[in-house]
Amino acid sequence: MKKAKRAACFLLAAVLCLTTGCGQKKELDAEPSISEMRAICDLAVMECYYHNVAKFQQEVDGILWMGGEKNFWVEYSGVVEFGIDASYVNIEADDTRLTVTIPAATVQDCRVESSSLNEDSYIVAKDSKDITAEDEVYAFSQAQAILEEQASQDETLLLQAQQRAQTLLENYIKNLGEAVGKQYTIQWVYLDAEGNPVRSNNSTTANSAESGEK
Repeated sequence: MKKAKRAACFLLAAVLCLTTGCGQKKELDAEPSISEMRAICDLAVMECYYHNVAKFQQEVDGILWMGGEKNFWVEYSGVVEFGIDASYVNIEADDTRLTVTIPAATVQDCRVESSSLNEDSYIVAKDSKDITAEDEVYAFSQAQAILEEQASQDETLLLQAQQRAQTLLENYIKNLGEAVGKQYTIQWVYLDAEGNPVRSNNSTTANSAESGEK
């Protein structure tokens, strides 16, 4: 997450530098750039760490007493990256009034850390049949699926990821406005993860240097 933050801050600085010409005498582009906004959103990834314990139970076919069950637990760690699909980000400008469209966040990447799995990660019940290497491979794939499902239903983190992208976009517009002496008013339009409109909110102001930071 720290690397993503540093990269996002670097991008914002680079964008502002290019916009202002780094001191060169040339006309400034007062309009926010959709390509730069999408590049910012691509970097606005929120990385979260999970530590889970998953239970696995499987019937074992057999004749009479040879049947039974395999019961075991797997303790594992995983990394999930939350972000937004930057292709859905859009902007419409009417002088200093901007309408910015931003989608809901989704799980961008999800992976169980194989290094977190060792022989101590598998806790086998006393009455369980023996666990095979195939069972461990199956448990690993299931742990990946469980982690992704858990993350995709974590509304708090999904909202935080969307708000993170929105904050970076608002800062970009604010910095651009300060560079060209304009104060932009932003109307946010929210989409779901598939790009369908959900709602819009009241206008917010990307303040100029004179009015102070919001």
